Amino acid sequence: MKRVLQNERGMALALAIVALVVVGALVAGAFFAGTQEQRVGENSRRVLTSFGVAEAGMLEVVRTWQDSTGVFNSLASYPSAPSTRTWPTVQSPSHTGAYSGTLYKLNDQIFLIDMTGTDSAPGLSSQQVAWLQRRGGGASQRLGLLTSIRALQMDIKASLTSGRGDALSGNAHIDGYDHVPPNWDTWTTCGPLDSAKAGIRTDTSMAVSTGGTSTVTGVPNVMRDPNVTDSTFSKYGDVSYSQLAGRATLTLPGQNFSNNIGPVVTSGQCDKSVVTNWGDGVNGGPCSNYFPIVHVTSDATINGVQGQGILLIDGSLSVQGGFQWFGITIIRGTLSTAGGGSMDAHFWGTTMVQDSVVVGNNTLTGHANILYSKCAILKALDATGVATMMRSRSWVQLF
Repeated sequence: MKRVLQNERGMALALAIVALVVVGALVAGAFFAGTQEQRVGENSRRVLTSFGVAEAGMLEVVRTWQDSTGVFNSLASYPSAPSTRTWPTVQSPSHTGAYSGTLYKLNDQIFLIDMTGTDSAPGLSSQQVAWLQRRGGGASQRLGLLTSIRALQMDIKASLTSGRGDALSGNAHIDGYDHVPPNWDTWTTCGPLDSAKAGIRTDTSMAVSTGGTSTVTGVPNVMRDPNVTDSTFSKYGDVSYSQLAGRATLTLPGQNFSNNIGPVVTSGQCDKSVVTNWGDGVNGGPCSNYFPIVHVTSDATINGVQGQGILLIDGSLSVQGGFQWFGITIIRGTLSTAGGGSMDAHFWGTTMVQDSVVVGNNTLTGHANILYSKCAILKALDATGVATMMRSRSWVQLF
């Protein structure tokens, strides 16, 4: 007969130990999974934070571009030097991290912002940095953003646009056919010539008179346009005259500048700290990439020498010598020139005279020339415009 052992003393302890091991394993697994989940979440949060910091750094560059057009836009195209602008590590506007990066000028219209963002701010102690690293900190993200220059939207249909009549005498010449300024093809690229514009564009009721050997040429020579109003001279797309003046590189009181306007080079570099340095459109030197917005707050008299960019005159402008200007000229008052000197007075680009301050005609005499130049206009607009993100996907994640 088979005998069955009836004594089961000690089995409860064994089962309890097995249960504790199983429960402990489950608890340890849960803790491990929870810790891993927390670390993954923390790391993801820090990666997203550094991504946001890098993005904020790029957008901060775009937002403040209008304060630095004289620096950014005047860079040489990559890889020529200087073609980059570098930012040291700075705290993000949201104080959630820090960013640093480099701006590359690819051509006159396209720039690349290369920005790296981290989730730790500058100024932390070594202990704080070590703590961040133990907690999964120190994440970084590198982003690239392509931006394009958003130039002013100007209604340019003539070499000279005026709100009132114009009187020419002597050897004055206004020409609506496209011209490339002398020697520009040796240091810049202008592209094909534009179609001809009108010589003079004015309101339908305004008279244009010529005397001596003065001439007006273009297609047509004179355009009488009922659409010429005050807004023609004060509104450029979504930018007003006052807003454009607020972005000026140089703001100067009205005065007699005599023949003091000209490029200044110090130690081989264009010295932009000199207020009478308005760029160099004649020699192609270090200041050839400098196209400032020059705002003169009242009447001005200029005898020479030369400048380029966008010239804003709140009052009237009198040119009494061989002054050379390359780009866009906007005058709220009247324009009068006497030409002469060792060189003819020239305005290359487009000239807009509202004649809203002094009632009367714009008088152009002597050897004064107002010549349409698409190249001078585009260079001035590209050099003074602000950046905006490109419409299609403009950013890329860099590694």
